[in-house]
Amino acid sequence: MKSRWIIACTAVLTTAASTLLYATTAVATPVRYEAEAAPAACQGAIESNHPGYSGSGFCNGDNAVGAGVQFTVTASASGTATLAVRYANGTSVNRPADLLVNGAVVRPALALDATGAWPTWATTTLTVPVNSGSNTVRLSPTTANGLPNIDYVEVTTGGEPTPSPSPCAPPSTTAPPPPSRITVWLAGDSTVADPSGGAACPAGWGNQFAPYFTSNVTVRNSAMGGRSIQTWLYDPNVTGTTNPAGECVVNPVTYSARWQAMLDSTSGMKAGDYLLIQFGINDGTSTCPRHVGSARYQQLLTMMADAAKARGAHPVFLTPVAAISCSGGTAVGNRGFLTETNTAAAANGVPVIDLHRLSYTLYNTLRFCPFNGDYNAGPVGAFFCNDHTHFEAAGARQIAGVVAKALRDQSIPLAGYLK
Repeated sequence: MKSRWIIACTAVLTTAASTLLYATTAVATPVRYEAEAAPAACQGAIESNHPGYSGSGFCNGDNAVGAGVQFTVTASASGTATLAVRYANGTSVNRPADLLVNGAVVRPALALDATGAWPTWATTTLTVPVNSGSNTVRLSPTTANGLPNIDYVEVTTGGEPTPSPSPCAPPSTTAPPPPSRITVWLAGDSTVADPSGGAACPAGWGNQFAPYFTSNVTVRNSAMGGRSIQTWLYDPNVTGTTNPAGECVVNPVTYSARWQAMLDSTSGMKAGDYLLIQFGINDGTSTCPRHVGSARYQQLLTMMADAAKARGAHPVFLTPVAAISCSGGTAVGNRGFLTETNTAAAANGVPVIDLHRLSYTLYNTLRFCPFNGDYNAGPVGAFFCNDHTHFEAAGARQIAGVVAKALRDQSIPLAGYLK
């Protein structure tokens, strides 16, 4: 569905040199997307027990952080759209929510104030960026109270109407400006990292990521083999000692050179950049310095996401890529920290790519199982190093392609820079 404009241009003066056109009408029609109807997705219950709603009901979301409602809306062109959110909040307190468009937070902690009663509906209106075609719009509550009841969103695209009798703009003969140059920063372990010491194997998928992008993108791969999220952030200061909470002691609490480089105000992350983060393979080690507990893992993901956002960059979380592990003739999952990655993503309004699931799905598509444990022969030998974890360059290239496809499939705006 699209917002519709009715625009008429009439020739009012014609000379040998030019024809002057004027706009005579311009009417925009907003498109309504009901919260109770597909393709909207409500994390809660569809109810109709409070009057005044539109359609056949409304979304009563679960009372939990991140338990939101998501709409799939259509825009006729890239640019901005006017978004009207209709809701009812019968409590006495604000129920704020992050507003995400295509996985990126565009309005953190949007106020959804009390309306006085559940049958009393209010509308809040704001402007958001959209891509041409399909877009996801999500309201994700930031407190344990959850969302108010959500009735619908209305979307108007196409900009402001041209008032009559303003002249219609003549066709442009100037080429549009080129897309801005951005940097994609990668943080992760050996399954993401560049080969070290000139060796051909292992090669992480980050080493093969740049060819999927146009020349407007620079990929800076700062992944490092053998690192947990904490050792990547604090090398060489994570000790072998645990504190009373069972976490590795960091002393002194000073960032690694690789993280400091990303934070540098001159040469580090800048507005429009992206930070892709994939850990979770080494973090489950039982001993320090690599050990990271569940809560600490989420805390460090949050810290990295906040640092990117503070610089105008966009964080993206990835679950850890799967090794090759077969159950009979089927490749299966084998990594941890999946829940922690998804929980941190929901809590911080960060898009998450489930590379764990996508990678073992790829292995099944390629019919890797069974392979009899021989990593030197056949399609598995051309994909993996002589172990169950790391990739040859050809395998890394296919995993990088999986990540690139996920950017498109999930409408993450970075996909606009893909070839």
